[in-house]
Amino acid sequence: MKPLKRPVRRSLLVAHVAVSVSWLGLTVGLLALGLAAFLTGDTSMTEAATRSMKVFGDWLVVPVALLSLLSGLVLSLGTPWGLARHRWVWTKFWLTLVTAGLSIFSLRPGINEAAAQGVADIDLVIAPSVATATYLFITAISVLKPWGPTRRGRRLRASKT
Repeated sequence: MKPLKRPVRRSLLVAHVAVSVSWLGLTVGLLALGLAAFLTGDTSMTEAATRSMKVFGDWLVVPVALLSLLSGLVLSLGTPWGLARHRWVWTKFWLTLVTAGLSIFSLRPGINEAAAQGVADIDLVIAPSVATATYLFITAISVLKPWGPTRRGRRLRASKT
């Protein structure tokens, strides 16, 4: 892919950070609602919390997850970081892909089922907890950029010298 021009790259980076932070915030919100639904003894509170989770799941989870994945993919392909040149970028990509898939195909159906029944189980706490921990890990490796280049990255670097 052709390298992104600086203004485009910077705008896309801001958009990617904003949508990724939104995904983290959305997941923390889902965790808070899941805890409220699971821990309360009040059925009206459980119903309200699961219906609120359904609104988040129906309107926000899919676009935020896909925008995060897409913006990260375009950034990686349009910058010197590359998608498979550095282990931290490669790890971020796969974790984002897996969590986006789980959010869309597992979390949302679980929320919809809980909202329809008005009953919450521990899955409404576990799924957002795991997702939040994953997004915090992804954030940490984005900032720290640990590890080194991949084999492909080392090969590309060696071919330039």
